[in-house]
Amino acid sequence: MTIVTTIIILAVLILAHEFGHFWVARRIGIPVYEFSLGFGKKLFSTQKDGVEYSLRLVPLGGFVRMAGEEQGDMNDPKGFNKRKPWEKIAVCFSGPFMNFVLGVIVFVYIFAVIGIGFPSNEPVLGEVLKDKPAYTAGLQSNDRIISMNGREINSWDTFVSNIQAYPAGTSLTAEVERDGIRQTITMISTLDQTSGNAIVGVYPQLDFVRQGVMESIRLGFVQTYQMTMALLGGLGMLISGAASSSDLAGPVGITNMVGEATRGGMVYLLSFAAFLSINLGVINLLPIPALDGSKIVFAFVEMVRRKPMDPEKEGFIHWLGFMFLMLLIIFVTYNDIVRLIKG
Repeated sequence: MTIVTTIIILAVLILAHEFGHFWVARRIGIPVYEFSLGFGKKLFSTQKDGVEYSLRLVPLGGFVRMAGEEQGDMNDPKGFNKRKPWEKIAVCFSGPFMNFVLGVIVFVYIFAVIGIGFPSNEPVLGEVLKDKPAYTAGLQSNDRIISMNGREINSWDTFVSNIQAYPAGTSLTAEVERDGIRQTITMISTLDQTSGNAIVGVYPQLDFVRQGVMESIRLGFVQTYQMTMALLGGLGMLISGAASSSDLAGPVGITNMVGEATRGGMVYLLSFAAFLSINLGVINLLPIPALDGSKIVFAFVEMVRRKPMDPEKEGFIHWLGFMFLMLLIIFVTYNDIVRLIKG
């Protein structure tokens, strides 16, 4: 199910991206031959209004095939290559732009339909952190703490104060109710280096409060902006060497993270989907050959030079960029596999 969920999320993000290119190209008047989800062998295709809509074997991408982009098809006066620089920029920018729009829409949905989560004071476990004492002892989300070390627990604050009443490393015995059945679980607290308090590695459940439509729209834009800035900051750290390239994740790593987000609930899954969409938008705007960002740069150069770059030279540069991206995918997939093996 994790793999299926990942494929569905990626398909939606790719569809949004390619639809942006498709819609603007058609509005400008560029002939579009094919709108494809995926690469490789065709699994399904249909024709409508002169456009072939296809589904292909490998669901890790997509493309809009339009006039003026391939060898042997460079003389169509309506083709992409014959268009004014601002029209080329509009077509190239529209794909990443739709990923930002999708991010805003997802966040607006979260705030308006699900709401903002506030910690509940009920002594019921929300997230149980992996490899922490509570997780190791067998505690699970939705467990209700009845008592600890013989003391009745009637609120989350009481639960926390009972943990912190003993020094880190103390054995704690909790009576827990799970699915109507009570059981006793023993765990040993550990020290939180940040706060200096004893912890067991759990968070309370969240009570979600829905926001109004206008507030949800505002928060959707704010969240998208903040996430975009965080991604740009991360890229800056990667370029400066402050972050390691081993932190990059590929398809395997994304699938693993989707699985973790799914276990956290719908809010986590939707938030991660929005993050992936914004990430796709940011990455595609980078001036790396074969990506939309480089095509935008070439259009600006054409605007300054008042003539387009030689098609063969531009095609060769994009080919080099494509090879770089393929090597990068292999590298990050290797990182993903190593991380999974190491746990």
